[in-house]
Amino acid sequence: MNKEYSEGLGLLQGTLDMLILRTLLFGPAHGHQIGKHIRLTTEDVLQIEHGSLYPALHRLERKGWVAAKWETAGKDLKREYKYYRLTRAGRKQLLAEESKWKQLTRAIARIMWPAEDG
Repeated sequence: MNKEYSEGLGLLQGTLDMLILRTLLFGPAHGHQIGKHIRLTTEDVLQIEHGSLYPALHRLERKGWVAAKWETAGKDLKREYKYYRLTRAGRKQLLAEESKWKQLTRAIARIMWPAEDG
């Protein structure tokens, strides 16, 4: 995680896993692509460092939520990348994580922006 982000905003435990699973919902990707997608989609707010990303990918693989396969990279047939894809169990986990995330954000919103009392 970007040191500024991890100290400034504080990433909730499990959020990185959810972001990775969500990214893989769009199709298989290698680690660099996953990190780049998260960075670009969040307009550079979330910048996942390799030291956080790859251990998370390995953890997700051990849990059976992602599967990995070494493949050559498109036109560059001399280089291989480890491509990760979402498994059926990973899709199920993503739905559960998204549900918890929505519940959490609604609860925080109620504290941050309470309804006006009549």
